[in-house]
Parts: sequence; structure tokens; C-alpha cells
Amino acid sequence: MPSSLTKSLSAKRLLASIALATLATGCGTADKLANVGQQPSLNAIQDPTTTPGYRPVQMPMPEPQQAHYNPNSLWQSGSRAFFKDQRASQVGDILTVVVTINDEAEIENTTERSRTEANGSGVGGALGTAIDTIFLPAGMAASDLANVNSNSSFEGNGSVDREETLQTNIAAVVTQVLPNGNLVIEGRQEIRVNFEVRELIVAGIVRPEDITANNRIASEQIAEARIGYGGRGQITNVQQPRVGNQVLDILLPF
Repeated sequence: MPSSLTKSLSAKRLLASIALATLATGCGTADKLANVGQQPSLNAIQDPTTTPGYRPVQMPMPEPQQAHYNPNSLWQSGSRAFFKDQRASQVGDILTVVVTINDEAEIENTTERSRTEANGSGVGGALGTAIDTIFLPAGMAASDLANVNSNSSFEGNGSVDREETLQTNIAAVVTQVLPNGNLVIEGRQEIRVNFEVRELIVAGIVRPEDITANNRIASEQIAEARIGYGGRGQITNVQQPRVGNQVLDILLPF
């Protein structure tokens, strides 16, 4: 296939891919155009279990133990207090999550690689003389039929210097009680300032014993923790590359 035809087909495929990506993002673009000059809207308060993609948590559980009372006693085995505990323990209860993230990482890598290779092949002796006389033109010898030389080198440098600090409180709702008594929680918080909405999402599994007397729990005591902090609005849109640049970064091989 001629090189010009190959380039033409490659260009057509690239344009088709860009067109498909544009159509896929067309709905989002239309929504952005419709909201020009308006504040980003807040999401409605809803049951987390009804959101698309929600899946109940399943974890390995110990054998259930039935509660029992000692003779002539009002104390129930497994209770944490004689009176009713006001801390979150059932589906729908609310507790406060104290989010404290202080993460710092510094990584530096250097890679250097080089390789030189030379290969040769030929035919000597009577067979080589016959090949020189019958098959090869003047100036060529069978003893030097092929020579291959290869040189390659690679050098790469990479570094990561990250520092993240987040301290805030968020109220979470108990969405599920596991058979062993652990609680599945999820909390969302949206704050709108001018034309920017800041979102904080916390989800995970907590032990009732880790919940303090004032109904609070630290974020580092959440198992399978999922903490997200971001935003949407005019500032976030400006900080993101344009859709065309993102598509080209994915499609272009160089």
C-alpha cells in the first residue's frame, strides 16, 4: 500500500475518533452552554442506596452470637453501657467524621539505558567462491553478505514532590449494619461559594467501639475509606485542559 494512502487512512481514522469523542461529550457541552452565567446547582439530598452504581458492602463475617442475660441481672451481654447508647448504631443514624489528612511524599527516579549491537553473516570456502563468480556482481563478496549494526539509548528522569493537608468535619449517615455489628457509613457535603461548588465525600466501614462518646470518629479509623475532595464550577473548568486536548492526548501515540 502506498505511503500516501496509508497516511490518508490514518488521518481519516484520527478524525473519526475525534468526531466520536466530540459526539460523546456533546451532551456535557450543551449543559455547560446552558448554564453560562449561572451558579452551579447543588445536588438534591437523596438516599445513597438509590444512587446509580451503589452496591451493598459484603465482607467476611464471624459467626453471629446471640445476646443473653445473666441470672438476676438486667445487664445484656455485648452492651457498652447500662443505659441506652446515644451513639450511631442503626441504619439512618448520623455521626460526625473528623477528616484529618496530612500526606507528604517525595520520590525521585533516574533511569539510563544504552545498547550497541553488531551482527554479520557470510559464506566462505569453495561455496563462497562459486557464489562470488556466478551470482554476485563485481565488487561484492559472499563472505560479507549481511552486516547489521544497531545502537539504542534511553534516559529518563522523574520526580514526585507531593504535600496534601485536609482538616474538616463532615456528618455521615449509617447506610448498612453488617452481621458482626460494624457500620457502613457515607457522607456528602457540598458548599457553594460564588460560582464554585466544593464537594467532600466520605465513605467506609467503622467499628461501633471506635465511635467516641460525643458520636465522632476519626478518618484514620475508617476501614476501606473512600475520601474525595474536589469541586465543580468556573474555576475547576479553567484548570482542566480543553476536551480536544484531552482527546488528542489519548489518541496520539507520541
